Order: sequence, then structure tokens, then C-alpha cells
Amino acid sequence: MSAETPDYRTTVFLPETEFPMRGDLPKREPDWLARWERIGIYDRLREKLGRPPFVLHDGPPYANGHLHIGHALNKILKDFIVRSQQMMGKDSRYVPGWDCHGLPIEWKIEEQYRAKGLNKDDVDTVAFRQECRRFAEGWIDIQREEFKRLGVTGKWDDPYLTMDYHAEAVIADEFMKLLMNGSLYQGSKPVMWSPVEKTALAEAEVEYHDHTSHQVWVRFKPRIVGGETVSPADDLLHAFVVIWTTTPWTIPQNRAVAFNPAIAYGLYRVEASAETANAKPGETILLADKLAEAVMTAAKVENFTRLREVSADELQGLTLSHPFHGVDGGNGEWDYPVPMLPGDHVTDDVGTGFVHTAPSHGDDDYQLGLKFGLPMTYNVEPDGSYRADLPIFGGQQIITPEGKEGPANVSVIKALHGAGALLAKGKLKHSYPHSWRSKAPLIYRNTPQWFAAIDRKLDDGMGTYGDTIRTRALTSIDQLVRWTPPTGRNRLYSMIENRPDWVLSRQRAWGVPLTCFVKKGAKPTAPDFLLRNAELNARIVAAFEAEGADVWYTAGFKERMLAGIADPAAYDQVFDVLDVWFDSGSTHAFVLRDRVDGTADGIADLYLEGTDQHRGWFHSSMLQACATKGRAPYRGVLTHGFTLDEKGMKMSKSLGNTVAPQEVIKDYGADILRLWVAQSDYTTDLRIGKEILKGVADSYRRLRNTMRFLLGNLAGFAEAERVAPADMPELERWVLHRLAELDEVVRKGYAAYDFQGVFQALFNFCTVDLSAFYFDIRKDALYCDAPASANRRAARTVLDLLFHRLTTWLAPMLVFTMEDVWLARFPGDDNSVHLQDIPETPADWRNPELAAKWDGIRRARRGVTAALEVQRTAKVIGASLEAAPVVHVEDPDLLAALKSVDFADICITSDLQLTADPAPNEAFRLPEAPGVAVVFETALGEKCERCWKILPDVGSHAHPCTCARCNAALG
Repeated sequence: MSAETPDYRTTVFLPETEFPMRGDLPKREPDWLARWERIGIYDRLREKLGRPPFVLHDGPPYANGHLHIGHALNKILKDFIVRSQQMMGKDSRYVPGWDCHGLPIEWKIEEQYRAKGLNKDDVDTVAFRQECRRFAEGWIDIQREEFKRLGVTGKWDDPYLTMDYHAEAVIADEFMKLLMNGSLYQGSKPVMWSPVEKTALAEAEVEYHDHTSHQVWVRFKPRIVGGETVSPADDLLHAFVVIWTTTPWTIPQNRAVAFNPAIAYGLYRVEASAETANAKPGETILLADKLAEAVMTAAKVENFTRLREVSADELQGLTLSHPFHGVDGGNGEWDYPVPMLPGDHVTDDVGTGFVHTAPSHGDDDYQLGLKFGLPMTYNVEPDGSYRADLPIFGGQQIITPEGKEGPANVSVIKALHGAGALLAKGKLKHSYPHSWRSKAPLIYRNTPQWFAAIDRKLDDGMGTYGDTIRTRALTSIDQLVRWTPPTGRNRLYSMIENRPDWVLSRQRAWGVPLTCFVKKGAKPTAPDFLLRNAELNARIVAAFEAEGADVWYTAGFKERMLAGIADPAAYDQVFDVLDVWFDSGSTHAFVLRDRVDGTADGIADLYLEGTDQHRGWFHSSMLQACATKGRAPYRGVLTHGFTLDEKGMKMSKSLGNTVAPQEVIKDYGADILRLWVAQSDYTTDLRIGKEILKGVADSYRRLRNTMRFLLGNLAGFAEAERVAPADMPELERWVLHRLAELDEVVRKGYAAYDFQGVFQALFNFCTVDLSAFYFDIRKDALYCDAPASANRRAARTVLDLLFHRLTTWLAPMLVFTMEDVWLARFPGDDNSVHLQDIPETPADWRNPELAAKWDGIRRARRGVTAALEVQRTAKVIGASLEAAPVVHVEDPDLLAALKSVDFADICITSDLQLTADPAPNEAFRLPEAPGVAVVFETALGEKCERCWKILPDVGSHAHPCTCARCNAALG
């Protein structure tokens, strides 16, 4: 600019805003959190009366450690829903909660005891439980702050805890409903057992890992001639039945051998074998035909002959001896017949076609035992060792206290070899159940446990959806619940359809006790075994309300409860504690039903957790509510995937690929973490890592720039400027049409919990429709038009409408940033975007005909801008305002549309000529804009020093070096 050239910079209406380009989120977010807490936003929203309720019931995290990225994903998704439902007109309530009882906390306290050389069993139960309570309280306080730091709204000052006295009272009350409706029973059956933790485990507490097991092929020899239909032929009486197992330690508990009548079996003779083989030439063995060759290979048999087919009737006519018969020094421990029994569970896919059956150590075995009256054995102690007086193996451990393999398997294998019963042995790597807490291998162990019978008919007056727990659950799944994604329905349905009775009891101390009394000397099947009394139940509930569940363990409690109801000396008090899944499964009662911010019918609109909760919280809540409420406790279930690293690998500390939410927040801020969730498809597993977060941060910057443009160009906007839609130029009315379209997309997307769809639509709108198109075009009018000009007023009106919609549309996802944007325009001590609703968008803003017209205009514009970019790259021009292209348009309708608007303004050129003349061959053509060809021409005239357009009239007005528009604006 020369000394003679006027400086018009101060006359241009450049954006004015204190909204910073950089978010500085890690530093600034805590201030907003403190502000929200100070002005009590969550409670103020509850004061908006007359709104339909929406309740997302929180699946309680466990109070025993810092949050991981999966926690963050879960809570952020919940927050998206709670906030979006609120801003769409609901009374959206969210009460966070914690799961407080159970083995993980108890295990931590035991570790502390062991470090001090103390024995947990020597400590008073109440004192031990109180230590567990204090441990949980400490982690609840830590996790609460970590969750709040994510920007999650909710009733943080009054969460629910499963260890609150009222919660413990309700859990006990819900349990006693099972006692009263007849679904509770005590049974002795094999359950998944952790020798390390000395307790039964629920299916949800079990995970499967590769494990190398011993495998053995064991000979059983015939014992007695018998059978109701056919007596065995002589050749079978001298043949061995061979079984295969990967749990040699269960052999001492064998009570039968199972076969399948549908399988083809044969009698085989060993002709030759390796020198080191246990199989001897001449011996005969019974095998499934499909498996004979594999068994012979394992047994190092070099040549064998199939002698004949063996029928199912012949097999059933055999009775076998236990492999350890006669090897126990005359004790007689294994001196009993081992029957051959038909069983559908036997296959010829692997093994021998014969299944060693120990009813105390496997569900199939147990079911077969029930059917044929096989006796149970009690050879294995809670710590995973054989009972001390078991011959040969007494006291030996299957699993050590450290979770390693004990000597039991090897001892059994050696004893089998010594007894001549071992045909072959080996090792097998396979998937095996482990405790998800201790990571130690599990065993099936027969113990007396308390169960909820899920197929027992209930006469409780709640039979609308079925008369058993299972039928109510399956009916609820199909008729009462909306599944997001829909595949969640199939997972839970199949799990509940095939699950066994619910093992309710745990042999631990930290939990809600099974509040029941059993008659001394009575069999569990006796009608008077359980004391059922409504007055007694009410006393227990009242005591728990007043003193918590610890009171169950205080001296004299039994006598106090039974006084005037039954003779305390005639009853034993049960001291097992409830499965913690029963605790969390009961939360619908003490949260949804009992709290003032619950629901009228005690049913949640939504449960939301990871896919693992189909066998966890979704599952236990369904069963528990169907037992005590008659139906599902939820109307909707949403499941999300797991978090993986950038390469798609499972996160693990040993691999060093974990991403801690605290670290992301420290580096980027919580809104970046929230934006990562919004951009992701949560229905599958989600990847996260440094490069992914960099991409998220880039998206954030682009969005922030959009909002900064709005704020800068709305400075000083007043209602007097507002222009009615009917008086706006077409371009502004096209923006209104897009807002009407987006309003439907956003509302439908939020209602369907499709956050990725909502975000993608809004991000594309901001970056493509606004930043790259509308803002780009209207900068000239906003900066250079006179304040009273129709174009500038219309543009500012549209920016105001955009502001109110974008801030509220994005607020559920970008809670901190949209608050920053809102307060930059509407400051105030008690103001917040989170107190707003999404504004209604008039349906008459939609204008499909106008939208179709502008689709054509935008395509033609792309052809022009691409042509100008070629000239810019060649350094023919430096800016598009230096151009005045000639645009050849073949389609007469498109040509008419382009002539009806100021196409030069839309292309940001100083001039532009439209023509229907055929385009010369050298004209620029863009495949995406067919029928449009551009011939480059430079603009004629001088450059206006105010708006920078090059026009012929510049210099001919009162204000030097200006065009007519700028001269008028300067007055």
C-alpha cells in the first residue's frame, strides 16, 4: 500500500471475538466443571416440570481401581444419551452407582492381611466387612472425580451404592421373595469353583484362556455279566472300554462310563505296538469306529484289526470295574460297579466315543447321574485338594493356592500306570476356564449351594409374561425390549434359553448374606427345610435398614429375629453371601423403584453396557427382575464393543499398549476423548492410540474454527437486524433448508443412539456446507457490506440461527467446548448451554426445489473453482478475485439457475460471464460438473482497496480507490 493509498482496514467489519483459536482444554475444562457444580445444573434441569421422564439406569462399575479407557467409553456414551434426551425435551435423569460387595475387594483386604502375617479366618467377620467397606468408599471417591472429569452429568452428590443400608435391605428383601415364591432351593451339584478364591463363581466371572492339560486314555475292564436285554459275549468280557479325559484328577470320582447309541462302535485287537507302548499285542479294546485310528496312534499301536461291530445293547449290558479297584490296600474305596450308560452328550468328534463320568465334576456328568441315580462324591475340598483320608491321593492339591497345577494329576496318572489302566498319555493345549479375578484355572466341584430354579412354576400373581423365570425372560426379550444393536437380542436370548439354574451362594464374607434359616436335621427336599415367614422377613429388612447387613453376623441376631416366630435352637442361620450379580441385578428395586428420581413403574428406559454384559448385568438383571417383578427391568438395551489399540490388538499392560483416559485428558482434554467416542462406531470394537487421537484433534480444530467464525461475525447482533426467511436471498434460504434437514437427522439420530451418524452429519455440514461454501461466499458481504444491507442482515440472521442449533446439537458430545462457545456470546454467572433445549426448527424451512436448484449451482461452482485453482497453481493469479471467467453451460435449466443468482459472488470472482455458446476445446472441464466448461479470463479494472474486487468503476467514486458498493458503505 503506497503512501497515497487510503487505508480502509478499520472500515471493514472483520470478525470480533475473544473466543480463542486454541481450546487449551486440559487447563480450562476443570473451571467449567467447578462452575457447573456451583450453579447446580443437574438439579436445575430437574426443576423443568411437565416433561416426560427418560431414565438411563447406570450399570454399576466396581469400586476397586482407577478408570480404564473402557470405563471412559461407557460413561461418555451414557452422557451423550442423558444430555441429548434432556435437550430434546425429556426429564433425563441419571443416577450413577457403584457395585461394592464381592470377591475383588475381599481379595484386596486378604492380601493386606497376608502381608501383615494375619489370617482372615481369625478376624471378626464384622470387622473384616468394615475394612472392605472402607476400601470401597475410598475408591468410590476417586472414581467419582475421574468420571466427573470426563464431563459426565448426573446426581454425583447422591449416587447409589450396593453397600448402602437401604440397598442391602432391598437386596435381602428381593432374595426373600425367591424364598417365598418357591424358586429358592439348596442343591448339591457341580459348579464352577475357584480353589484359589475358595468359592463358587458365576458364568460372568469366568474367562477362557489357553491352558495345557494332561490327557490320558484309560482302560476300564468288565466286572460283572449283567444287563436286562443282552448278556455280553465272551469276547467283550475280556476287552477294555477306553475313555479319554483332560482332567485325570477326576478319575478317583468316576461312577460310570457313558456311550451314545447313535455312534458306531467296534471291537479292536492290537496286533503290534511300539516297544515303549502300554498297549500289548493281543489285547482287545472297545472304541468308536471314527476315533479308532487316532486312539491307536496315540497309544503307539503299529497294527490293529477290527474284529466286529458292537451294538448299543451289548454296551449297555456291560458293567465295568473302577481302574483303581483293589489298589487301595484293601480299603474298598473304589470297590463298586461302574455301569455303562447311554448319553446323548457323547460324540465321536474327539476322544474314544466313551466318556468317563464323574457326577460331582461336570454338568453333563451330573445330569446323567441324576437320570440314573448315580451317587455323588465329596473327595475335593474348597482349596482344591483331595480330602485327607482319600487313599493314595489324600491331601494332594489339584490347583495350588498360587493358582498353579498341584501334584494331583501326575499322581493319578502314575497310579493308573501302576494299576495297568493307562493306555496312553500326553499333553493338550486348549481353551480352559479361569477366574477373571485371580486368573487361576477353575475346576468343577460338587458342593451344596443355593440356587434359583429358573424353570419352576411360580404362583406369585405375576404371570403376564410367563410362569417361570426363564419364560418371563425370553418373552421380555422378544416383546418388551428394544435392542441396540439388534444382534444383542440374539445373544441374550440364546444364553438364557440354554442356561442352568442360577447359583446364588458364595462362600465368602463381603456381601449381602442369604437371609434364610434352615431346619436342623431336615433334608433340603423337605417341605419345612426352609423357614418361610413374612413377619420374619420384615424384621430382617428393618434390621438391615437400620444397621446394614453387618447385623446378620452379630451375636444373638438369630434369636432376636426368630423370637416369637420359631425356636432358634431348631434352625441354622445361613452365612453364605449372595452372588454380587444378584446385588447389581436388584438395583432396579432400590434405584428405579425406590428413589424419588426413579421411575413410576420401576422400569428403566435404557440399560447400557459392553457386550460382555449379556452374560453379566443385562443377564442377572433380567433373571432377578423376572423372578421378583415378573418382567424385564428395562425397555431398551444398548451394547458397545471393547477398546483396542491402533493395530486392533487387545490392550494389556504387559504389551505396553494401554491408553489411560487420564493421560488423554492431560494431553488433549476430555472433549477430545468424547469426540473420539462420537466419531466411532461403538457397536464394534473401537481403536484408540496416538495417531488416532491426532486425527480426532484435527477434526476438533476444524469444528472449533466453525464456531469461532460464527461468534466473530455475530458480534453486536441485535434483534432489530433479524430478517424473516421469506425476505432472505436464496443462499440463506438454502442454509435454512439444510438446517431443517439436519434437525430431523439430529433428532432421529439421538433418539436411535446413533452418535456417529449425528456427528458425521454435523461435521460434514460445518466443514463442507458452511466453511468451504456458505462462509466462504458470505465473508465478502459480512465484512464489506453496509450494516443495513439486506445481504449482510440476512447472513447475520442465518448465523444466529446456526449458532443456536449447532451449539445445542453438539453440546451433548462436546460439553466443554459448546459451553465455551455459548458463554462467549451469552456470558452470565448462572448461564449455560446445558440449560437449553434444542430449538424447534420450522418445517416450512424445507424447500426441496430450492435445494435441487442449488445442488446444480454448487456443481457448476466446483467446475469454476477447479479451473481457477489450475491458474493459481501456475501462478497466473494469486487470488480468485483476479479472475473473470467465461462459463459455458450446456443445460438451459442450469444456465437459467446460474443467471438468477450472482454467480460471480458465489464463485468469489470479480466478474463472470455465463453463456450457452459451445465451449472451445481448450476450456477447462471437471468430470464432476458435466456440461460446464470454463475459459479463464482476468478481471478488468482496478483493485478496490476495501473489498479487493477488481472492477472497472474503481476510482470513479467520492472515496478514492473504492468500488460503488464500498463507496456507499463508507457513506
